[in-house]
Amino acid sequence: MENILADLCGTSPEDPVPLWVHGSVGHCFNQLTLNVVPHVILAVVSACFLGTPRCVAGVPHRPGWRCRIAASFILAGLLLTDIIPATISHQELGPVYLEVLANGIAALAWLSHGMALLMLCRSIHGSTRGPAALALLTLLPAPSLVITLVWYCQNGTAWSPAHPAVSSRFFILCLQLACLLLYVVSYLFPAANRQEFLSINNSWQPDPLISESEIPASDWQGVAEDGESWLSRFSYAWMNPLMKRGYQWMLNQPQDVYVLPHQLQAARVCERFFSCWQEKAALCQTGEETVSLTSPIIAGGDGSSNALDCSPRAQEGVRLFSVLHSVFGLRFYLLGLLKLAGSLLGFSGPLLLNLLVNFMESRQEPLSHGVLYALGLFAGSFLGALLRNQFSYEVYKVMLMVRAAVISAVYRKALRVSGTSLGRFTVGEIVNFMSTDTDRLVNFCLSFHEVWSLPFQFAITLYLLYQQVGVAFLGGLALALLLVPINKVIANRIMKNNKEMLKHKDTRVKLMTEFLCGIRVIKFYAWEQHFGARINACRAKELQKLRAIKYLDAVCVYLWAALPVVVSIVIFITYVLLGHQLTATKVFTALALIGMLILPLNSFPWVLNGTLEAKVSLDRIQRFLELTDQDLEAYYALDSPSGPASAMLMQGAAFSWAAVKEESTRQPSSTGPLQLHIENLAVTKGMLLGVVGKVGSGKSSLLAAITGELIKQGGLVYVCDLEQGFGLATQEPWIQFASVRENILFGREYDARLYEKVVEACALSEDLNILPAGDQTEVGENGVTLSGGQKARIALARAVYQGKELYLLDDPLAAVDADVANHLMQKCILGVLKHKTRILCTHRTEFLEKADALLLMDNGRIVRTGTPAEILPLVEAFPKFKDMDKRRKDKASGEQGQEEAIGTEAEELTQDDHLLCQEEEKKEGAVAFQVYKAYWLAVGSCLALSILFSLLLMQASRNISDWWLSHWISSMSQTAKNSVIVSSAPLPSPELLLFSVVGLMFPAEALGTATVTSNGSLDVTFYLTVYGSIAGANSLFTILRAFLFAYGTIRAATVIHSRLLQRVIKATVTFFDLTPIGRILNRFSSDLYCVDDSLPFILNIFLANMYGLLGMLVMITYGLPWVGLVLLPLAALYFSVQRYYRRTSRELKRLYSLTLSPIYTHFSETLSGLSSIRAMRATHRFEVENQLRLEQNQRCLFASNTAMQWLDIRLQMIGVAVVTAVAGIAIIQHQKQLANPETMMVSVERTEEYTTDIPTEPQDKLIQVAADWPSQGYVEFQEVVLTYRAGLPNALDGVSFTVYPGEKVGIVGRTGSGKSTLFLALFRMLELKAGRILLDGVDSRLVGLKDLRSRLAIIPQDPFLFSGSIRENLDPQGQRTDTELYQVLEQCHLRDVVTQIGGLDSELGERGKSLSVGQRQLVCLARALLTQAKVLCIDEATASVDQKTDQVLQQTIRQRFADKTVLTIAHRLNTILDSDRVLVMQAGRVAELDSPACLSKKDGSLFQRLLHSGQQ
Repeated sequence: MENILADLCGTSPEDPVPLWVHGSVGHCFNQLTLNVVPHVILAVVSACFLGTPRCVAGVPHRPGWRCRIAASFILAGLLLTDIIPATISHQELGPVYLEVLANGIAALAWLSHGMALLMLCRSIHGSTRGPAALALLTLLPAPSLVITLVWYCQNGTAWSPAHPAVSSRFFILCLQLACLLLYVVSYLFPAANRQEFLSINNSWQPDPLISESEIPASDWQGVAEDGESWLSRFSYAWMNPLMKRGYQWMLNQPQDVYVLPHQLQAARVCERFFSCWQEKAALCQTGEETVSLTSPIIAGGDGSSNALDCSPRAQEGVRLFSVLHSVFGLRFYLLGLLKLAGSLLGFSGPLLLNLLVNFMESRQEPLSHGVLYALGLFAGSFLGALLRNQFSYEVYKVMLMVRAAVISAVYRKALRVSGTSLGRFTVGEIVNFMSTDTDRLVNFCLSFHEVWSLPFQFAITLYLLYQQVGVAFLGGLALALLLVPINKVIANRIMKNNKEMLKHKDTRVKLMTEFLCGIRVIKFYAWEQHFGARINACRAKELQKLRAIKYLDAVCVYLWAALPVVVSIVIFITYVLLGHQLTATKVFTALALIGMLILPLNSFPWVLNGTLEAKVSLDRIQRFLELTDQDLEAYYALDSPSGPASAMLMQGAAFSWAAVKEESTRQPSSTGPLQLHIENLAVTKGMLLGVVGKVGSGKSSLLAAITGELIKQGGLVYVCDLEQGFGLATQEPWIQFASVRENILFGREYDARLYEKVVEACALSEDLNILPAGDQTEVGENGVTLSGGQKARIALARAVYQGKELYLLDDPLAAVDADVANHLMQKCILGVLKHKTRILCTHRTEFLEKADALLLMDNGRIVRTGTPAEILPLVEAFPKFKDMDKRRKDKASGEQGQEEAIGTEAEELTQDDHLLCQEEEKKEGAVAFQVYKAYWLAVGSCLALSILFSLLLMQASRNISDWWLSHWISSMSQTAKNSVIVSSAPLPSPELLLFSVVGLMFPAEALGTATVTSNGSLDVTFYLTVYGSIAGANSLFTILRAFLFAYGTIRAATVIHSRLLQRVIKATVTFFDLTPIGRILNRFSSDLYCVDDSLPFILNIFLANMYGLLGMLVMITYGLPWVGLVLLPLAALYFSVQRYYRRTSRELKRLYSLTLSPIYTHFSETLSGLSSIRAMRATHRFEVENQLRLEQNQRCLFASNTAMQWLDIRLQMIGVAVVTAVAGIAIIQHQKQLANPETMMVSVERTEEYTTDIPTEPQDKLIQVAADWPSQGYVEFQEVVLTYRAGLPNALDGVSFTVYPGEKVGIVGRTGSGKSTLFLALFRMLELKAGRILLDGVDSRLVGLKDLRSRLAIIPQDPFLFSGSIRENLDPQGQRTDTELYQVLEQCHLRDVVTQIGGLDSELGERGKSLSVGQRQLVCLARALLTQAKVLCIDEATASVDQKTDQVLQQTIRQRFADKTVLTIAHRLNTILDSDRVLVMQAGRVAELDSPACLSKKDGSLFQRLLHSGQQ
């Protein structure tokens, strides 16, 4: 090398590049160091910007750009021109080759720089000055120019006519300087700063969340990564603005995060995924020529997005895995090349370091070799770090794409699948497909590349080991391989337990969902403890499996730790037996290599485990995706057999709720026995068809059959205008978590005139005036904040607003009072809808006189059809109030206006507070100390301390064994003086390799020592024995730590769940009204999963690394005290980067959790309203909404992952900077773990928030009441004032009345007048603001809640059943005999139904699916009959029951509760005409209270008015 330089510069080989010659800088040094090197750097950096993409929109250029581009190209030209005089004027200034080399490189540099500027000018940077770094680099060659200029002037050869070549070179040099000056000046031209620039762009970029139609491919501002230079991509410089915002606490909402890069956007990914799915389905379908009619219908009119819609048979042929493989496979496998290169470079470190140490020792090799080794070491570690980092980053991107595709596929499938086959999975399970299973599938992307790279690393290490100890390594290897099957067995056991744990988790989440849905009923009946016990029992089973997993885990950890020791001892014994001489250097090197072997061996079972888990989840999702879709083309006939006038036709059609082939295999109970047989039914366009029949006769099933939700077993079904869909109002109204207006519009454009008309027709105008924000008021989940009547009317308004041709109305009149029902009938069904075809099922036969025809149904068949006059007499004559028929014709409309209620039944919300569900709160700043303390206490202080102590012992014993080795080596090498230097730096322990990313750096020193030969053969066995015993102690402490840790984390998981559950069980009803179920469930599913599983895992690694780091610092400073000098600035730099990162990373993790809830909430909402969404053909819109929510979440996840890579590359580069100090790199690599546990602690924080911040019901009881209290049933309200929340108007405003023992009181009033609120007050669901309620003279506030609620009985408005047997639903505590239960069922006309579905122990399915709504209400009545309470409250209990049954039930209630006090809220006035007194409520006050006879005779009374409107 020296010779080459000497030839180039024309100097002597002893000093090839002299720095100082004749009092000025040496020309050769100037050209090579100050000219060539800066130009090379400039060229490389400029080349990085050549790939900058052009900007779509024209960007206004700054004037400076043109000057700079021109200057660059002129400079390149000048440098090339300069070569001519240089070659002519031989040796005037320097050797020709040197000049040509220098000028050529400089010209290339400026050319590439000019090209880069051209690209940048046309990109996003066009309106700024461009990257500052690039401009600064152009100044680097300036010193060289100036030095050369000075040299010319000193020599006086600047303008000598004698040397024309030299003069021309001086002139060219001046021009070069002038161009450089021009460049600098034009760079300093005023340019808009980036902030303004971004704000200009943002002003015209549509907000990604507003645009409904599709996700806007927002152009280029604020988009992550796209349009960035390579340099910026490798260093993640484009993340800096985001990191800065995070550091300044400015990341508060998902919109603050970058938009996803174009190729990662959910819409694009899904488009690619589904089109590939369709191609595969088409292949499966070859031969079946089918026109897929389904697509456009279900997709909502546009056939654009209907991938999962090929014929159902083709559907089953498509494997999710093969589609994922086709779409993402190529990109994913190519990443393997990155991984391979990274792994190989990892090995380059030890080998080069070995050479470098040899070089230091031998003193024979020329200096240039040493420089090359050092450079190689730097380059190897630098490139290795870069490649490994890019690999992780790219894999994360593939993971995001897979996640988007799978979540969308599950969602889309749920929208397409037939309702009957969807019934096989509970809502909880389907939501789990979207969360847990998808996560596992996505994590497989990480394990896959490990599967091949680990054996590869293993093989290379083995080869190196073979070079050290020859065949002896086989003995150790055999032992190590023995552990693989053991590890596999453990892994299998873990898998099995994991599967069972997931099952229990599913059950627990499902129970929790039911508990939250029925929270009101559960509180009314004081069943919290029972439900809590059921959930805890599930949790206990889940924890039992978790415990097994964790202990098996601990065994694994122990095997890991013990393995290196045993293997090494076996190898050494074999080596000695083979007759070799064991030297300390051999021992040392072999140990380091064995440490490297252990990493692949241990990780392998886990990698396989991850792969198997992914397989399980893949199969689960596959099973779901293979369910049969709704096949509308097979279901409906395409053309009308009877001419254009018919709107709907059924001939000889048979339907069932369960597929025929399955009926034998599944217990019939879960699907309900009802079969529907329609011989002949024709509906002509524009007619109003009424459907009547007793409870469970198949009215709702008929409507389901029309919309295609049932399974058709034969016959013909024709519906006119199928693509348009139906206007469907279901019996249990489905309300979205949105504002009232959004619920009614349901995705259609707002048309003010139509909207007004619909709202008026559905009697909602009054209600909207009452609501604090009018129609912008947010409705809670499933409409919890509305009364039953309001829900029904909003659902009806939604159907009417859709403007369909065929309307299916399932008893919308049930939940409203007579006055409103009359209004709906006149204004809506016979008004706005008068030209449409309407099918109305109802029990309120008084309204069916105007129908064109009636069907009478019984047991799934049409018994009779005819005019109202023929059919109505058969359905129990509807009551006439002849004796009270003093009609008042002059019903003043003015009065009617005043009588409107002022408070809606449930939530009253003030104007500014109308957004009912506040956005989920996001905690700011560092995870509070409280949270850590809570976790510490959950583990238990004593246990936590002992865990830490066992860790300390483990680390200490580990370090002592290292020290012993180094002591041994130094005692052996008195002869080789240089070996002392090597040995004084003790080797970092090999086991720490487990945790180090660049673990392959460690053995480096060891390989270096291999060359030290030892003459003195000391007592090897003595040293080995001591080493063995220290290692034994270490493994003991390891197993102690592993088990203690497992026990501790399980204990914490137990405590945290039970605290969370206790708190939620005791929460007030208001809390549940304001918090969407999805959000509470998120705490119980994903946050708990984190506490159970992810947190302990990360905490374990974190603690091990912390202790490992401390141990190493102690050892290093003991060995090489001066290393401290290097470490201090490093540590400072490291902590500043870390602090910067941690803030942002925490905020991003919180944003991610925050955007996750809406995906699940929206999904469970979709599942509950599936029939409505499909009937109204809104599936496409819901898919887009799901995509928008997913996009939000992916944005946060992407930012969070990239922030990790941002940190990683910076730490790696710090490491590279000190790569020669191996200790330094180890430290940096370890520290990387510090940031992680905190992001996991966010989950503890979220569960903690619920255990401390939820308002709970008062748990104290001030007096103990007698066992039979209230023995008489005397109820007295005294001046009761109640409000739903502070700042809202009073829902009850000074209510006073008395009900005497055994009295029957009916309660009536307009919707929202405070009827149901009376019951809430009686049961203390809400605490009173003033006044008191006495029961048998005892103030209810003094009695414990459980005592109070269990002594009163209620039949609530919404019939709530939970999954389980009928027995559990009637008598959860199991206190009654079968005879009692059957007796009650007999009285409620349910005995036949129950025996039909299989007796008391038959399962009801989720929320009692297998019973009709009316039957569910009867079950709730039966529940109340079983209680021996003296006071019974009935809230609309029989709204969904036909009149015949209703009368029988009233009879039953009268007989069973003859001596009890009964309060009944009724909308059908005839149910309360025979009560002792009637209480009329108005605007939260008592308006009238007297016997029905008196009130109906009293002129102008509210009761009389209600009665008349009911008769009209």
